[in-house]
Amino acid sequence: MPQSKADRSAAGKKAAATRKRNQQKAQAQAQERGKKAAGTRQKHEAQQSTQDAKQAARGALSGAARAARAAGNAAKGAGKAAVNSVSAAAKGGKR
Repeated sequence: MPQSKADRSAAGKKAAATRKRNQQKAQAQAQERGKKAAGTRQKHEAQQSTQDAKQAARGALSGAARAARAAGNAAKGAGKAAVNSVSAAAKGGKR
């Protein structure tokens, strides 16, 4: 049975409305995907910054520990040198 002009017009309007709804839905989903992607990217950047901060703190602590150890060794060496020079002087050795 052939369609009347009114039937074709109604079908066209319905199709146009469906296309518009689908376009709006796709646009909303794209925006949502963009927001989720940005959130994920920012989360990963924050996690990386946290790891960098932890490593820097560990490096600073180990560097401070190395410096303290070196200072302790230097003091120990200076003490030994003083003791040796005093004992050598007491024994009458040359300085």
